[in-house]
Amino acid sequence: MFDLKITNANLPDGRTGVDIGVKDGRITAIEKNLGGEAGETIDAGNQLVAPPFVDVHFHMDATLSLGMPRMNESGLLLDGIKIWGELKPLLTQEAVIERALAYCDLAVSQGLLAIRTHVDICDERLLGVEALLEVKRLVAPYIDLQLVAFPQDGYYRYPGAVDLLDRALDMGVDIVGGIPHFERTMADGAASMKALCEIAEKRGLLVDIHCDETDDPNSRHIEALTYETQRLGLNGRVNASHLTSMHSMDNYYVSKLLPMMAEAGIAATANPRINIVIQGRHDTYPKRRGMNRFPEMLTYGITSAFGQDCVMDPWYSLNHADMLEVADMGLHVAQMTSRAAMRQCFEAVTTSPAKIMHLEGYGVDVGCKADMVLLQASDSIEAIRLKATRLAVIKGGKVISRTEPRVAKLNIAGRPSQIDASKVVPQV
Repeated sequence: MFDLKITNANLPDGRTGVDIGVKDGRITAIEKNLGGEAGETIDAGNQLVAPPFVDVHFHMDATLSLGMPRMNESGLLLDGIKIWGELKPLLTQEAVIERALAYCDLAVSQGLLAIRTHVDICDERLLGVEALLEVKRLVAPYIDLQLVAFPQDGYYRYPGAVDLLDRALDMGVDIVGGIPHFERTMADGAASMKALCEIAEKRGLLVDIHCDETDDPNSRHIEALTYETQRLGLNGRVNASHLTSMHSMDNYYVSKLLPMMAEAGIAATANPRINIVIQGRHDTYPKRRGMNRFPEMLTYGITSAFGQDCVMDPWYSLNHADMLEVADMGLHVAQMTSRAAMRQCFEAVTTSPAKIMHLEGYGVDVGCKADMVLLQASDSIEAIRLKATRLAVIKGGKVISRTEPRVAKLNIAGRPSQIDASKVVPQV
């Protein structure tokens, strides 16, 4: 007897027409023509059943704050930081919690069930930290939420940030963050990498750094982060976010850097929708793309993910928790248009960020947690192409969100018909 059975499912690894059996919140069987009764049965109709989407780079304390206290008309990164600095004294815990919970509801509807969010600790009140710790408690039944202690205004540059970061970690924040390129000097940036990695090593924590989010090819803090990772034995525990200076670096230097990152087991996260609009703002033409060397990193075996970064905040006025849109932008910016590369872009919003977050039991296989999304698409490439409707979102073997299939009803020249775009595909 299964609690839930999904029949006629296609899986991201290429298996088609299989049945999935769920018992006590875990996947207990995957096979064709699976026997046994079930408390609930869902016919997938040969559509894709994938693990939930994962966003490994987000700012939930700022989400849905667009226009507060004013709009970022320039679109510049530093102007966004300035506006956020104006908003911070006006924040209340209640408002931060309300906006974050509204976003989490949206995330669930989109099949996004694991999020790593940075929380600004450059505030004597640590208001954002307290608010997001409460949000983490409230959403725990349906979203895996990790918090990064993020010194937005600089670990050394902001007075008191050294103590505030320690306080945030003592309060229960999960991960050590940093922003070395925002320190006053390159030397201070490198020193912050040393100090922050030592904190993580001492506390047994993961590290996630806003690293080299700039057009300056001489911003090479990823080198210091790589060195400290190796020195302290943090291999596999460090994520370097953004890395946009990499798009401007000399190719010879990158040929040295990428093998070092691979040796250190450092992961990398690009935020393609944000990077493509924030970076290159000072360029005339040609304009730089504003993203790290994503496909090249994959060839070195570097775990690489796409993050969303922002939703309607001082840095970005769009997005709506749709990680398929993030994958689509990454695919285009990185020119990853082979079929194998497109599948890697789907992995960049599912399995790769799950690995970076160290999520236990993630995936669609026997023994994994029964956290899944039924998509209105036959495979992962079609899911990206169509921005597939999330027909059902499943957490712990229970359906927590449903959306009706997207089907257009036509009446052309008196010829009534309907069309499901997910069925209009060539045989490849």
